[in-house]
Amino acid sequence: MSSDAIRCIAPIWPAPPGIKALTTLRTAGVSQAPYESLNLAAHVDDDEVAVRENRRRLMSGLQLPGEPVWLRQVHGCRIVDAADAVSGCEADGARTARPDVVCAVLTADCLPVFLCNRSGTEVAVLHAGWRGLAAGVIESGLAALESPPEQLVAGFGPAIGPRRFEIGAEVRERLLESDPHSSTAFEASANAGRWMADLYRLAELRLCRAGITMVADPAQYSCTYEQSDRFFSYRRSGLCGRMASLIWIDA
Repeated sequence: MSSDAIRCIAPIWPAPPGIKALTTLRTAGVSQAPYESLNLAAHVDDDEVAVRENRRRLMSGLQLPGEPVWLRQVHGCRIVDAADAVSGCEADGARTARPDVVCAVLTADCLPVFLCNRSGTEVAVLHAGWRGLAAGVIESGLAALESPPEQLVAGFGPAIGPRRFEIGAEVRERLLESDPHSSTAFEASANAGRWMADLYRLAELRLCRAGITMVADPAQYSCTYEQSDRFFSYRRSGLCGRMASLIWIDA
């Protein structure tokens, strides 16, 4: 394996030919513990030189058409046009219709949501943790696209699974307030007064209600918390790196 051989996983979704979507694994980088090794985030106190080298390896190993537009994510619902945005802008999602532009979000338990239209001319990726979902990041992402929901396809990247994502009653209430129809995404925890939440299900329900009929099956995805050899997990480790979820149109 060369130094630039980046390991990734792709969403299993019915995207048309020419749409490239993937999430990096945590391996094949140069960052030291606790960020080992392919940390792609510049905001987690990792060595700046290591992060730059990791991003260089990402560009080279995947032969990306351009430098990803790195966002300053705040668990909100702002979506930017990546063709006009600059790296470091505050947003939690990006879209583009240009084949030379790479949209990106960084995660370590939150859910990456991939979107594209069926004709393969428009793509987006969203950073959807529980705060983003409650704020309406999926709805904002759909509104930012020019294609109507019935012409869109949705897929997911790896996130914390429903067996590991325990939340308090106040978080469940906030999510139910923003989507009263999402009660099936929660199960009572063994710990009194707490709940297990399914981020995949929460996102799937919102996407389907918005009119997207082609949504990937969440059951096929891995849990970031449970697979420490493949994924960073903030819930598991606290201080850790971030994976990147990328999407672009292959010219």
